[in-house]
Amino acid sequence: MLSGKKILIGITGSIAAYKIPLLVRLLKKAGAEVQVIMTPMAAEFVTPLTLSTLTGRPVLTDFFDKGDGSWHSHVELGMWADLYLVAPLSANTMGKMVAGIADNLLLTTVLSARCPLFFAPAMDLDMYRHPTTQDNVRRLLDYGYELIEPTKGELASGLKGFGRLEEPEVIFNKILAYFAKKQPLAGKKCLVTAGPTYELIDPVRFIGNFSSGLMGVEIAQALAQKGADVHLVLGPSPIQVDHPRIHVTHVITADEMYRACMAVFPETDIAVMAAAVADFKPEDPKNEKIKKSDGFSAITLKPTTDILKALGEMKHKGQLLVGFALETTDELANAEKKLREKNLDMVVLNSLNDPGAGFGHKTNKITLIDTRNQIRTFELKSKAEVAEDITVAILDLKKMES
Repeated sequence: MLSGKKILIGITGSIAAYKIPLLVRLLKKAGAEVQVIMTPMAAEFVTPLTLSTLTGRPVLTDFFDKGDGSWHSHVELGMWADLYLVAPLSANTMGKMVAGIADNLLLTTVLSARCPLFFAPAMDLDMYRHPTTQDNVRRLLDYGYELIEPTKGELASGLKGFGRLEEPEVIFNKILAYFAKKQPLAGKKCLVTAGPTYELIDPVRFIGNFSSGLMGVEIAQALAQKGADVHLVLGPSPIQVDHPRIHVTHVITADEMYRACMAVFPETDIAVMAAAVADFKPEDPKNEKIKKSDGFSAITLKPTTDILKALGEMKHKGQLLVGFALETTDELANAEKKLREKNLDMVVLNSLNDPGAGFGHKTNKITLIDTRNQIRTFELKSKAEVAEDITVAILDLKKMES
């Protein structure tokens, strides 16, 4: 549910810090990356070792590591996070946040954070209802921060009233709800194809290509990150996909990929056909290995089923179909022709003439062409970044439809 989301948790000096390890476990189980920052006093209530074990990351308490002198950049932390949660937030740290005081790593990162900030106060009831505290809460809300209000119950002092840190499960659900609202493809069903197909000559030989499947897998990840339920049809590839909203169907041949796509396309909102499907297959594949002594000298080929064309012909209103064009000559003209003939909404053009693009690279360089005659060329980027560019363009097309 939170796969790939980066959550920064700032822990201040409060007995309620004992609840944070459970929250970390919930976030990690949901797929989030979690980094903990603690004030020096917070370490008196919950050990950095516990939190480091749960997060799989060193817990940060100071601006630099006293052992090796490595710098902990508050700027990088603030840019890294998708959400910054300060919990429990003591009255002391709250007052410093309001005043813009930055005398520890947690507070300095607050000032550097570009992401949404949630704060969850925890203190004794008289401290929480004090006019100064209430004014500080209002001012943090004015800054655009999100309040996770304390609850009523028994406090560490033995008194009963408001001031208890909200339970980890409730905080977790509030984080889930926030990201759910930020997911523009929530509820949408997507089909993505990736990787090569292998067309068998005999049980040990095949016709194939050099596609690794990385580009299509990154697109599936990018769509899932935006809330989509993705059906990934993956040809032979060593890449392992582990995302709760991505269902993987493994195939080998073009015929298998065709059948897998036809089974899910009618219920699909968005289809991105990134696989490098073989155009031809042996007309008469052998059931046994061909021996050199047999004098075999020729392979007769026949066309494979044109999956993209078949989907374009059955596409109905409201569906969005994206194809790929890998070209070596007349790139733009060939891509525009594919856009028209295959009834696509957008085509992603790759050129093997661009260094670092195409098969066998972790980077790619693309040109996007859509039915609005809009042509956009992007610089060489990692395939994860390219997938994000393609996903943003898809969202733009969906917006135009509505």
